[in-house]
Parts: sequence; C-alpha cells; structure tokens
Amino acid sequence: MTMKVLSIASEMAPLIKTGGLADVVGALPAALAPHGVELTTFLPGYPAVLKAIGKAKAVHTWDDLLGAPARLLAGKSGGHPLLVLDAPRYFARPGGPYGDAAGHDWLDNWHRFAAFGRAGADVAAGAVAGQAFTLVHAHDWQAAMALAYLRFASGGGASPSVMTIHNMAFQGHYGADVFPALALPAEAFALDGVEYHGGVGFLKAGLEAASAITTVSPTYAREIRSPAFGMGLDGLIRSRGGRVSGIVNGIDPAHWNPATDAALAARYSVRTPGQRRANKRAIEAEFGLERDEGPLFVVISRLTWQKGIDVLLEVLDHLAGIGGRLAVLGAGDAMLEGGLHAAAARHPGRIGVRTGYDEALSHRMLGGGDAILVPSRFEPCGLTQLYGLAYGCVPVVSRTGGLADTVIDANFAALAAGVATGLQFDGVSYPALAEALTRTVALYGQQDAWRSVQRAGMKSDFSWGRSGKAYADLYTSLTGTT
Repeated sequence: MTMKVLSIASEMAPLIKTGGLADVVGALPAALAPHGVELTTFLPGYPAVLKAIGKAKAVHTWDDLLGAPARLLAGKSGGHPLLVLDAPRYFARPGGPYGDAAGHDWLDNWHRFAAFGRAGADVAAGAVAGQAFTLVHAHDWQAAMALAYLRFASGGGASPSVMTIHNMAFQGHYGADVFPALALPAEAFALDGVEYHGGVGFLKAGLEAASAITTVSPTYAREIRSPAFGMGLDGLIRSRGGRVSGIVNGIDPAHWNPATDAALAARYSVRTPGQRRANKRAIEAEFGLERDEGPLFVVISRLTWQKGIDVLLEVLDHLAGIGGRLAVLGAGDAMLEGGLHAAAARHPGRIGVRTGYDEALSHRMLGGGDAILVPSRFEPCGLTQLYGLAYGCVPVVSRTGGLADTVIDANFAALAAGVATGLQFDGVSYPALAEALTRTVALYGQQDAWRSVQRAGMKSDFSWGRSGKAYADLYTSLTGTT
C-alpha cells in the first residue's frame, strides 16, 4: 500500500532555490517513491513557481487566510504531485523568497509563513476533497508553523509528523505582538507551544509539535544537543531524546557526474581521473591563475562567518607561500568579499575571486580543482564536499556536522587501507587550517597516494538511495504501516 505524505517547504529545486534546502526537498519525492511513499510537496506561490506550473487547477480556496484570500493550485514537478499556495498578498512580489532584490528580509515574513503554515495544516487535515495524507513532513522554520496549527487549530493534532532542521541558525523568532494575528487559541502561547523567550518561535513551535525531529546528518543531530550548536534550543532537543535523529543528504548522480557533465572541458571517470588536467588548465585561465604543477584549491560557498571565510582570509598568505593556488566562487558578507579581492590583488596569479554564483562554473571548478576547502564552523550536512567527492576534487573540511560524517580523513591507517577520501581538521582556527593546507600540499606531492584518495572519494555512494530508505523507515515507524 502506498503511503501518502505531505511535504511542506518554502523552496524546491528546480522551481525556486536559495540553497541546499531546495535540493533536498526537490530530491525527496523521487528518493521515496521506490519505498512505497508518494510525496506531495506544498510550496508558496512565488511568481517563479506560478510561472513554472502554468494554468494549474484550483482545488481549494480560502476567503480569509490570516487576512487575505488564497487559492490552492494542483500541479506536478518532475512527475510528482505538487500543491501551490496562490496568495498574492503574501507571495506576489519581486526579489527572492524571503527578501527584496537588495537582500533585505520582508518585514512581514512572520505573516507570510504563518499563513503558509496555516494553509498547510488545513491541507494536511483534509481540507481538499480526495486528498488524504498519512503523515506531514515540515522543513525549517518557514514550514514549522504547519505543525503548530495542526496541533492547536486544525483538529489534526494526532497526525504523525516530522520536523527537519536544515540549519538551526535560522529559527523565525518574532515578538509577542504577532501572536494575536496568528489566529491560534490562547493556550498555544505557552512554554510547550509557540512561546519562545517571551515572543513567538516558529521553528521552536514545530519542534514541540513534531512526532519526530530529523537533521541532515547524524553528527549534527548530536551537536545540536549542546549549547555551542543548539542556538538556544539545545534544551528542547535534549528533552526530545530518541525522537531526534540525523539522515545524511544525498546528491543526484545524474546531475553531478564528471563522466557525463557537459560543463567540463574534458569528461572523466573514476578510472580516468588523470583526464582532469584539461579542466584544471581551463580554471587557471578563467581565474587568471598561473599555470604550475602545484595543487589548485577551490572554494564554492556563501562567504559568511559560519563558513569560516574569515579564518580562510587569515591563511591565504600561508597557502600562497607553500605553493598552493586558490579559486573562489561565492557571495555574502561585504567585508569578507573585500578581503578576498584584496588577497587576490596581493597575490596576482595565485588567488582568483569571482563574486556571485554560477552553477556551470561551480561544475567546472569541481572538475578542475584539486581540492575543495570547506572550513565551516558548523555544517548541518553540506553538499559541496559531496560534489567534490564525486568529481575527485579532494575535500579539505573541518570536523563538524555532515562534513565529519561524509569525509574519511587521510590519516596513516586510512591511507594504508585505501579508504581515505579527504582531509579533516579540528577547530576553525589559523593553526588548524594552516596545518590542514600544509598536509594537503604534502599529500598532493605523493601522486600515487593522492590518486588513491581521489578514486576512493569517487567510488563513494552518496546518492539518495540510502537516505530515501531512511526517511521511509522513519515514516513507517511513526505510522505503524508496513
């Protein structure tokens, strides 16, 4: 028997994307289908989403959805069912999903995603004729209120539910003055409800209401139990005990495959990693880097404190001094962007920087770079290290979250056994990162060992097969189905 699950999320690739959340939400329907789960994804009706689904059929209407009319549209994405909340007051605006074109958050985000959550709860509780769901799966704070509405306002409190945290740093915390507009009963404003430090916590409300909580790696599931990573919610996470688990994200091997990637100057496979040389020469030319036989490091990242870019800036002189070169693609904090451009000016031909994001260029960098640097202070799962593994671009990562779970450090034993897939280091600091770079350059000088690490990484299986089964098994445990 097919289990029908409603997945509620604020973005989904390829329809609307700002980060890894969209990739996960977009991949889950196909990942779960082989395990007897039909996943229907519920999205906000941003202009790009409405354009993508075209003339979709309206299957439900709200005359007053927290103060505005709305329609529910039914369509498909990648052959899988899709429901879209067409609410012009909340979502018909320029810019991104969460802010304007200048990057400023919309001041009414609390209202927009409360309405989205309310609508999601109504759908989950049976508002649409012929649409019945066994379980509800909410992603991040933008969808978390759906579980609170199910619990307090939609008569669906007994429905099994999963709340997935893609990044604990983003919680949706607002002042108590928004509570009256949420149309929740007074008892919802309580310690075990939506109240959080005197205000309203969207993510916190979802965590309280969920039958089970997942994060996107086992290590991150352990880390968020501590004050250092729990971002104020570690006590709640600890209180949920065994209801909290981690499931590593997957990647699409059809999209991230160096043997078929049309973006590359030369295609290659695990049997022919040496053909990467043409891609390396192309990246050197594209970033204005000197051509030499030393290692080419790449960074493809948001340029933020979380990603450790401030510490990366500190070690760039060391990197250039030990024979490394660096190509950076990303955008973020203006001071960090400026620091990277200053380092490129200080080391012409050794460091190149491209501000912004370019999907095709990211593929070329993975195909031509020797090592990808991911010095994150915390990383719930991470995807760039998985892409690096697939392309033989050896990950050099901090030992945290999903980075720790997916990269095997090239220590003596792992190298001897032929299972090392990258390099790890402890603590995001100048000494730790500088030592990791020095280790990487030394390992690169031992080409037989380096090729062994490349091949082991390229043989790693981080497709969605195992992760999809893990989610399906979780759903089954919550619903009692077989």
